[in-house]
Amino acid sequence: MIAALLVMGLLIGFNRYLHRSLAAPREPLQGALGDHGLTGKTVRISTQKSRQLAGWWLPGHSTRGSIVIAHGWGTNREVMLPLARPLQAEGWNVLLFDMRNHGESDGDDFSSMPRFAEDIEAAVDWIRAQPGHADDPVGLLGHSVGGAAALLAASGRDDIAAVVSLSTFAHPADMMRRWLKWKKLPFFPVGWYVLRYVEGVIGHRFDAIAPIHTLSRIGCRVLLVHGRDDPVIPVADAERLHAHRGATRATLKLLPGQHDLSEHLETHFSALHDFLEEAITDRESTNARAVTLRQSIQTH
Repeated sequence: MIAALLVMGLLIGFNRYLHRSLAAPREPLQGALGDHGLTGKTVRISTQKSRQLAGWWLPGHSTRGSIVIAHGWGTNREVMLPLARPLQAEGWNVLLFDMRNHGESDGDDFSSMPRFAEDIEAAVDWIRAQPGHADDPVGLLGHSVGGAAALLAASGRDDIAAVVSLSTFAHPADMMRRWLKWKKLPFFPVGWYVLRYVEGVIGHRFDAIAPIHTLSRIGCRVLLVHGRDDPVIPVADAERLHAHRGATRATLKLLPGQHDLSEHLETHFSALHDFLEEAITDRESTNARAVTLRQSIQTH
């Protein structure tokens, strides 16, 4: 009995240690939208569990469409402004927001990639609810965990026109194994237990939410972008992810640089712009053909 209680106490303590170690740090914003010289407004977005997300809505000057931008783990919407600025300048409406437990958004009991995806879907729904934007072509752009979450969100929806996934891992179990190695924890038995514990906490099996499995379920075009010298998520992950694209029209673009690709993406913005334009045009053509087909069936 004493031994069993001791083991239980050790497990409880270890679980608490894991929960603290895996929690996302909250990085405060350094300035308001006006401090960055951009035109827009601060918004609040309702998400799961009655939580509120803080965001910036940057309206474009054309009817090109809207882009939802998702930051990565432990950062906030402000770090994604280098990508938002040229998109808005090209006429896109841009919505940046902080995930739960990040930036200025509400807290929650834990963060996870599926919860990032829930918040991305809430952002898409917010755009759809705005006057004049219900039928906007909407694209998703996410970095790291935000990129994986964008793939997960798009895999379950048919109203996404394009996805740009930056510096994204292929499988969350691989990310956990790298974390265990960094912590110098052996995989057996500690690592195996950690993976099962995390799956239990987030309520999802890693295989079900892994980008290498969600990518092939996406109906729109996808652009995968990765730095050749990324020390956080090796470029081999991007190549493996692209190899598992299935029927999804996914393109892999490798850039110089490491995990943060904002500087290099600004240099290569024309490629991003061309991808989004082609994806939106392709989406509109597909929708037009579907309407024509339905009308033809109804006529006959």
